[in-house]
Amino acid sequence: MRRLIPPVAAAAAVLLLASTALAVGTNTIPLANGWQPEGIAAGRGLTAYVGSLADGGIARVDLRTGTRDDDFVASATGPAVGLEYEAGADRLWVAGGPSGEVRVYDASSGALLRTWSFGPGRFVNDIVVTRDAAYATDSFNAEVLVVPLGAGGALPAADAGFTLALGGDWAQVTGFNANGIEAFGGWLLIPNSTTGQLFAVNRTTGDAIELLPEGSISAADGILLVGSTLYVVQNQANLVSIWRLHGGVVTRVGEIGESDLPAGGDFDVPTTVAFAGGSLWAVNARFGPPPTPDTPYWITRVPIHQ
Repeated sequence: MRRLIPPVAAAAAVLLLASTALAVGTNTIPLANGWQPEGIAAGRGLTAYVGSLADGGIARVDLRTGTRDDDFVASATGPAVGLEYEAGADRLWVAGGPSGEVRVYDASSGALLRTWSFGPGRFVNDIVVTRDAAYATDSFNAEVLVVPLGAGGALPAADAGFTLALGGDWAQVTGFNANGIEAFGGWLLIPNSTTGQLFAVNRTTGDAIELLPEGSISAADGILLVGSTLYVVQNQANLVSIWRLHGGVVTRVGEIGESDLPAGGDFDVPTTVAFAGGSLWAVNARFGPPPTPDTPYWITRVPIHQ
């Protein structure tokens, strides 16, 4: 643990914790065979979006009924890795993995609004949006990719993206580095999935401060901040660890593993989670078996208690 920043008021975010009754009679929701999910984002109500590593498609899923629109986005120029729903503008942001792209869609129609290309040699892994910009992690380079937003959230030109070099306590290592991302006040929370560290990154300078030391969150993938609670998906460990942010300090308060899931729920390398209807919803990337067009994939409901 390490103290770094003053407490940030989270009263508005706590409103997200209001539970909504679900009509789903199971603790898993199947995705299309061969889908290869990695990212999930909660939209309006009990709508969720799940991206495909196979072809960049995005499925829109009703978490209440389990029904899906697998052709919401039929395909893209690169895979869909991390997703972020921007509520105020009803937009869906996508990290494009090895394509080096950040893409944004109309979250109601699925229409592609704009693409920013940051060039080859990258793995654009996850993304978060604030009032000022969209920030994406690059797992191969010690940089954060930035798409600045104009007045009222206006999208900039396709060549307006820039990079922010990671400095301070950040040390790039061999393999996947920066993975998930969340915004916390004037900072970005970013785990290093190889070292198991968690950092707070200054959104203006790129300077990083280590919050959790090496090995604290091994195999960290997607992260999600709900109020003052941070959920870290540790993919190969098949668990979601739970951390509390208070007074600038990060403290572990528990974890959710397979044995904690209700009957019918299971994990098979979960990668990211979304929050809707009082529960977390995790996609299972199943990185173990070779992907085929017939490989089954699913979303797992993860009940939480605040």
